[in-house]
Amino acid sequence: MSAIPNDYVANLEPYEPGRPIPDVAREHGLDPSQIAKLASNENPLGASPRALQAIRDSLAHTHLYPDGAGLALRDAIAQTHGLTRDHVVLGCGSNEIIEFCYHAYTQPGKGRVLASAYAFAVYGLMARLFNVPFEEVPDRDFQHDLAGFAARLQNDVRLVFLASPNNPTGTRIPNAELTAFVEKFPAGPLLVIDEAYYEFISEPPPTIQWVKQGRPIVVLRTFSKAQGLAGLRIGYGLAHPDIAAVLQKSRQPFNTSAPAQAAALASLADQEHVRTTLALTYAGRDRLHSFLKKLGLRFIPGTANFVMVEVGDGDAVFLALQKRGLIVRPLRSYRLPTWIRISIGTPEQMARLEEILPQIIPTQK
Repeated sequence: MSAIPNDYVANLEPYEPGRPIPDVAREHGLDPSQIAKLASNENPLGASPRALQAIRDSLAHTHLYPDGAGLALRDAIAQTHGLTRDHVVLGCGSNEIIEFCYHAYTQPGKGRVLASAYAFAVYGLMARLFNVPFEEVPDRDFQHDLAGFAARLQNDVRLVFLASPNNPTGTRIPNAELTAFVEKFPAGPLLVIDEAYYEFISEPPPTIQWVKQGRPIVVLRTFSKAQGLAGLRIGYGLAHPDIAAVLQKSRQPFNTSAPAQAAALASLADQEHVRTTLALTYAGRDRLHSFLKKLGLRFIPGTANFVMVEVGDGDAVFLALQKRGLIVRPLRSYRLPTWIRISIGTPEQMARLEEILPQIIPTQK
């Protein structure tokens, strides 16, 4: 007899990541060096040179377990934000902090979790994995409807996820709206504010101040995007020490590797690399906006390092671009089959997109 899994796990549709370059190269007989990946909102400049050196230096100690508490990195993160070490929880990417929140604040079959209709897929995936009722709040033209969230905040709500900027739509919540929502947020549930892309927005909201005030929130941050460490899987959560202590109990020992901790620590000290990344992103985003306007395509103006574009048949456009060495992200899994998401790449990569996309789109309309 075979073991019988929980049906809510066995029937789960796993997360669909962007296609890796080697896989696409093999499938279409392409040179991997000539493929541009504009699918996963990664940093096209790569990691900071300081981070790369820190990784190399850490390899000499690969036979030793990493610092399980991540003390040096947590201290550096805390100092950056004017917090204490006890406010900081490290994760294998900020995704793992989401999992900690489910472990600590939900129970199978009980309560509800709220998120926007077109929000990061992992929020709902975790709810199904933990067998927790999950409720989507309809968007307002791809914007978070905070009034809709407020209307659903009953006593049974355990977690509320807000992402700003939001993936995959690229929209952000205006500071005044978010502030009003946070100030009226009730006792009981935990508010998770996902700021994986916060470096890319001007005038970010005062989320760190809300943490200092002891509000029932967790702020998610990552080193995957602006710092270019996506392959190392390192992120963190910021919360009042009482909340952070509970989340710490939810994590596995040694959940972040020594190279990841070393690289993240070095990245914090290299703000010049972040500034260069932001400058490239802003220029590339403006260029993409202008290009899409010339093509007459509907798009949602991005506030992070990607833009969501309506192309008619998202899967067909995705496949046609992929055959030509450009990987973008189709959004059928987000119930947006006519849309794709395009990450901002280097000027050379964006020029290739501008050359190839007009050859494909007319046949898809």
